[in-house]
Amino acid sequence: MYSDFEKCSAFIFIFEFTLILPLISAANLGAYVGINIGNMMSNLPSAADIVLILKAQQIKHVRLFDANHQMLGALANTGIDVMIGVPNDQLLRIGNSRSEAADWINKNVAAFVPETNITYIAVGNEILTSIPNAALVLVPAMQFLQSALVASNLNLQVKVSSPLSMDMIPKSFPPSTATFNSSWNSVMSQYLQFLVNTGSPLMVNAQPYYGYIKGQGIYPLEYALFQPLNPNNQIVDPNTNFYYDNMFDAMVDAAYYSMQSLNFTGIPVIVTASGWPSQGGANESDATVDNALIYNSNLVRHVLNNSGTPSQPTTAVSTYIYELFNEDLRPGPVSEKNWGIFFSNGTAVYSLNFGNQAVSKPDPTGLVGIFCVANPSADTNALKKGLDWACGPGEANCTAILPGEPCYDASNLVALASYAYNDYYHRMQTSGGTCNFGNTAMISTTNPTQDRATAPIPAQLLALPALTSSLKGFNVSALLSYFK
Repeated sequence: MYSDFEKCSAFIFIFEFTLILPLISAANLGAYVGINIGNMMSNLPSAADIVLILKAQQIKHVRLFDANHQMLGALANTGIDVMIGVPNDQLLRIGNSRSEAADWINKNVAAFVPETNITYIAVGNEILTSIPNAALVLVPAMQFLQSALVASNLNLQVKVSSPLSMDMIPKSFPPSTATFNSSWNSVMSQYLQFLVNTGSPLMVNAQPYYGYIKGQGIYPLEYALFQPLNPNNQIVDPNTNFYYDNMFDAMVDAAYYSMQSLNFTGIPVIVTASGWPSQGGANESDATVDNALIYNSNLVRHVLNNSGTPSQPTTAVSTYIYELFNEDLRPGPVSEKNWGIFFSNGTAVYSLNFGNQAVSKPDPTGLVGIFCVANPSADTNALKKGLDWACGPGEANCTAILPGEPCYDASNLVALASYAYNDYYHRMQTSGGTCNFGNTAMISTTNPTQDRATAPIPAQLLALPALTSSLKGFNVSALLSYFK
């Protein structure tokens, strides 16, 4: 058993630190989680600042959409694996000229290795569905770049592929009947043969958010978010009898079956972009911070567990989260600008932690390991107002943080507010309660499971809704007087 002091000290201690997105690898031979770094923003941080964020969050794999020399230089000697991209607008030039491809490799790869650990070249992005008239030069561009890598003796370190959109698979469910758009069969056969010849993976941008939206109610939201499905809503491929409990796996299997339809097997799949937007317009109600956190935390758990798909259970799928920063200059609806985990000023849109992702039982609320915490940088007066509201009109259980009670700490307003905010959020989330409190709070997967120096604390004691009494109309003016 743990004393009240031990239970509360573990909770308060965790909020003395801000832990945001330590993207970690699984075992050396297992799958990893990386992140995309876009640049369509009005205030792009410097390359040095971006690398500081990557290091602070222990991110070991990044995907760049170009070969920015400032970024490649800043990534030198960091131990971070880098996927660089050939921008779509450079494809025609490289695909029409072997010498242009060689020049590109010399300037953007050979000049930076081995100090910068470049591991992949993504040739264009969703070329066949976004720039169809460039299709005929896609494979030649890949072949020319590969020849240049061979000439530079870099072909064993750097693999060449090209990310495909899921739109290349017109009907992705059931996965067993999925095929690539037949208009591109000739190009796809050449593309897949190149992957076989070079030992390169198929790159796919798999975004369940779009699959869910385009389904217009066919699929439950839980299916897209890796959340438990109602027994009456089980999703089964009728041809294989494989059960699919999440849309991500179904998309990846659709890619595998599409390759099989062209008689290609044994090519691994890497998901080069997957995520969820944290904000949307009036008609984008499922683009929320809560859903973004739930999707990405469940995605990380799924990947790092080395979970294969129903059709490929022993083949883990490395994945790059889309994306590091919100991109305010990206065209399209509001959601298109809000896929980032960070704002461009380096502050977190939401917080992810991967230290304790495994859970023994699914939680139908989707709140396993999810906490509402006070932002340590919030204004003190605003925090006081948020705490007063949570413990008053919000009806959070604030008994344990009253003066004289075991979780009270007069020196730590952030921890006290976090306690109250989290209790409110866990009580009220299913009925519409949010984690905002006058913009002084954020949701997080930082899961306090250990005392400051001793034994582990049961997670259910730290989720806080287990406390039973409710203080309706409670006012914390006496508590707040300690923070004058």
